[in-house]
Amino acid sequence: MAFVLSEEQTMLRDMAKQFFSEQVPVTNLRKIRDDGSEDGFDRDVWKQIVELGFAGILIPEDLGGTGFGPMGIGIVMQEAGRTLAASPLYATAVLGAGMIIAAGSESQKKQLLPRVAAGELLLALAIDETNHHNPANIAMTATRDGDDFVLSGEKRFVIDGHIADKLIVAARTSGTPGETQGISAFLIDADMAGITRTRTHMVDTRNAANIAFDNVKVPADALLGGTDSAFPELENVLDMGRVCLSAEMLGGIETVFDTTLTYLKERKQFDAIIGTFQALQHRAAEMFCEVEICQSVVLDALSALEERRNDIPRAASLAKARLSEAARLITNEGVQMHGGIGMTDAVDVGLFLKRARVQAQMLGDANFHRSRYADLGGY
Repeated sequence: MAFVLSEEQTMLRDMAKQFFSEQVPVTNLRKIRDDGSEDGFDRDVWKQIVELGFAGILIPEDLGGTGFGPMGIGIVMQEAGRTLAASPLYATAVLGAGMIIAAGSESQKKQLLPRVAAGELLLALAIDETNHHNPANIAMTATRDGDDFVLSGEKRFVIDGHIADKLIVAARTSGTPGETQGISAFLIDADMAGITRTRTHMVDTRNAANIAFDNVKVPADALLGGTDSAFPELENVLDMGRVCLSAEMLGGIETVFDTTLTYLKERKQFDAIIGTFQALQHRAAEMFCEVEICQSVVLDALSALEERRNDIPRAASLAKARLSEAARLITNEGVQMHGGIGMTDAVDVGLFLKRARVQAQMLGDANFHRSRYADLGGY
């Protein structure tokens, strides 16, 4: 593959960069936090995101989207990460739309995807049931009741779960926790009787929810794909989500590095610019190397998705593991090199550190993906 963007991709990147830097700077996140927003995002900003076509990048043109593909959404996520832009883009346009595209019937696609692209429908993917990501470890049950299914159990850390109009829920229709066979996916209204959604206030001011299902009866046509066989499609969508999340993390660490480098060139200590101190130069050089490596890793993973390569799972786990570790290092260094002020709310670098900590846990941390990468390689 060529580690360069095409002309169209470059234009998309420039448009996204201009939009997020001008319309959704970090001050937007600060306002959402300080106002105690119940939504956790700015609906006017979301409307603009939809108007630019970002919500429909993965959706085919004949269903109301732009069909720009995984590389396109990855580029947008990277630019959103640069400014910590809070929106339902990831949960709805990547995970939600991705699952409908992967497993939905033609009827479901025609009914739902145009609404997603138009910004009329917010989605959330409910997978994990413990504090640690493991998509096969599903214990929530979906039991047959005539022509219906009855869902019982709990889901944790559901991204944008409290604002979603519809939930895509992974539940077990057969087998035992830990088995990949026996998992089914259901698309249900988020306000159905028996569903209790509790918003969790995250350290990064972003949205997640714990959701309880108490004998929720849903019709058989709520199934996405076949009974007992949703895991392959689920894993494919999760891999796309992992890569797009890695792209968002890349945007964040690029901003932290650039901000820190600027500070090193301006801050004086002992009548000298601190960027002239050799110890700090060495640490900045390590940050630079990590950013460069991460850029290549993310671009390769996005290319794997775009080209539908056989090594998508390994590329996704490599990207998520590498970005999780690099984000921890670079945000730590950014805060430390800013000195005492880096620990305060006066500068933005601390906000990036908090976001990086949450991102590292989403869809599997570095340890999870190192182990998965080894398993995929036969070790």
